[in-house]
Amino acid sequence: MLEHIKWIRPDEIEQRSMEIIEQEMPAGDWTPEELAVVKRCIHTSADFDYASNLYFSPDAVKHGRDALKKGAVIITDTSMAAAGINKKALSRLGGLVRCFMAEESVALEAKNRGVTRAAVSMEKAASLKGPLIFAIGNAPTALIRLCELIEEGKVLPDLVIATPVGFVNVVESKELVCASKVPHIVAKGRKGGSNIAAAVCNALLYGII
Repeated sequence: MLEHIKWIRPDEIEQRSMEIIEQEMPAGDWTPEELAVVKRCIHTSADFDYASNLYFSPDAVKHGRDALKKGAVIITDTSMAAAGINKKALSRLGGLVRCFMAEESVALEAKNRGVTRAAVSMEKAASLKGPLIFAIGNAPTALIRLCELIEEGKVLPDLVIATPVGFVNVVESKELVCASKVPHIVAKGRKGGSNIAAAVCNALLYGII
């Protein structure tokens, strides 16, 4: 069996992966900037469904990249998403990643109010200054609370990346984002995950640096 394995240099693996993705990609009407995001999500997941379920509001990629160029803060709902974002690339632009989910004050308030930590973490993130990108890959309650905060005028994100995965309120929370007036990139349906949220962020970054 081993004789059928073709060894590839480590620095060529990603390039070869992207070549395979390009060969197998279905036809689409993405802009070049949107296509880069779609390909990065497929590269991360090996799932070509992202060629059909990723939805971009008009100029969403441009809004995201403009925010990053201004040193945006990326807020995530999981430490996994935060870990997957290329911090070195982000720091070159003066940006950083914040995730409040593990903070004791967030956990305590969530317990006292009978709500999720994800919802409370969005409230805390709403007080941050500067360009803001929300990359939500796990918790529908984070998206729902974020949409409420947007409607209440308490936060105005430069971009919302909505890719929660699962079954309960996942589709509904994503539809709330799609109905909002803020720029957004949404993985419609049940698929998604923290790795996809990070992949979208990295695709935006790699289009700049």
